[in-house]
Order: sequence, then structure tokens, then C-alpha cells
Amino acid sequence: MAIAALILAGGQSSRMGRDKALLPIHGIPLLRQTCDIAAQCAAPVVVVTPFPDRYRTIVPPACDLHREQPLGAAGLFQGPAVGLAQGLRVVLTEWVLVLACDLPYLRVDCLRRWQTQLALAPTPIALLPRTAKGWEPLCGFYRRECLPTLEEFIHGGGRSLQRWLETQPVQAIAFSAHPVEREQEQAMLFNCNTPADLAQVRSLELP
Repeated sequence: MAIAALILAGGQSSRMGRDKALLPIHGIPLLRQTCDIAAQCAAPVVVVTPFPDRYRTIVPPACDLHREQPLGAAGLFQGPAVGLAQGLRVVLTEWVLVLACDLPYLRVDCLRRWQTQLALAPTPIALLPRTAKGWEPLCGFYRRECLPTLEEFIHGGGRSLQRWLETQPVQAIAFSAHPVEREQEQAMLFNCNTPADLAQVRSLELP
């Protein structure tokens, strides 16, 4: 099944204190690492960001940069729901892999394993991991036809993907029954948000 990928890179990185997308992990900027992994699962790969010029030199040449447009006087940072909606407008595949730019433990094999479940999801508008905290909206798959309901939610003032998803038919990704694979899948949901998170990630890097 052909799918596109959207990588959302529009946050302020306020808790990190510097741009998370540019953080080197294993010597590679986190956004570049995310693009490289997405490109092994989907095409095209589109980075949605208010800062395309900032990232142009680090994303692979085959990746597209789509400038996120502010809504009215809201400013640049409007949340991932707006970035997702604007990205869905520029892709054409039925299903779209959506990733945050701050997921240091992404794995191609896990994403491909999840992708096989799309054929078993004929009606939901999204196939996403679900944890005790709720849906994980930025590491999973959306059907492009969800765009009208998402735009209606945004135009009504909504910005929380969690709130929107709770009103939509969403299917939970089935994690692997294999203990090691399941641990890898759960690790993919870790967001590198703070200096402490970054220190944890780098402590696991090979010398």
C-alpha cells in the first residue's frame, strides 16, 4: 500500500531551550533522522514547518518542505492540529504516516509492522497507538479523508488533537506479542522534550 509521510516540526521547543529538530542524535540532527526513517516507509515525505529555510540544509533532497501558514493573528505556533491539516492538503495518498520531529527511538521495522495493519482498518480515520494517557497522535497513520472534520474542528477554535480524536472513529494499533518488539514499539512513543530527555537518549548512544 502506497502512503505518504508528514513530519511536523512547528513547535517552540520551550522546554528544551533550543530547537529540538536540530539536536544531534548519533551525530545526525533529529529531524534528519526522522526524515530518513520515514523515507524508508513512505513517499513522498513532507516536512510541515513555519521554518523551512532553517531546515533546508539538513533534510534529505528528496523530502519536501511545506511552509505552515499562520491562521489570522494567531502567530506561528498554533499546535500540531493545524500543521497536520495543512499537510494533509498537499498529499494525495489514502493513508498518511504522521510523525513528530522529536521521536529519537523510531524504527523502520516497527513502523512497517504497524503499516501492515492498515489493510485491517477499513473504516477508521486513523490508526494510532493508545496508552493509558490516551491516543498518541504524532506517531501513527491518518486517512486523508479525515481532513474536512479536522478543518471543521480547527475553524471552531479547536487545537487539541486528543479532543478531536475522541470524537472520531480511531483504531488502536495492536502492539506486537513478542516482548522485545513490543518494548521497541513502546519506546518509539518517547518524545525528546527536555534536557533531561536528551541526556537519557545520549546515555544510550554507542561510544
